[in-house]
Amino acid sequence: QVQLVESGGGFVQAGGSLRLSCTASGILFSIYHMGWYRQAPGKQRELVASISSGGITNAADIVKGRFTISRDNAKNSVYLQMNSLKPEDAAVYYCNAGRGSTSFWGKGTLVTVSS
Repeated sequence: QVQLVESGGGFVQAGGSLRLSCTASGILFSIYHMGWYRQAPGKQRELVASISSGGITNAADIVKGRFTISRDNAKNSVYLQMNSLKPEDAAVYYCNAGRGSTSFWGKGTLVTVSS
């Protein structure tokens, strides 16, 4: 059974930082492309950042320079370091593992940012 479990969300003031973690089980983690997505109320889910199995990273323009994605294959985990948080970053953040047509999602972790 595949599970992706996110953690690290919470409440933070604007300008603050949070570090999200996602730990996977039931998959060969190292071969999967990993991504962090977010969905705010009334909005579509959007890609925040991704990291390939080879460690190549990509981030949405709106978070570049503030958010950093990383992975630790030994721990089957992917991380999202979020700095200089803004109220518009508030959302449920989801972890995704993808390979070809296969895709798995976590249940999400809520990030709240006060102004």
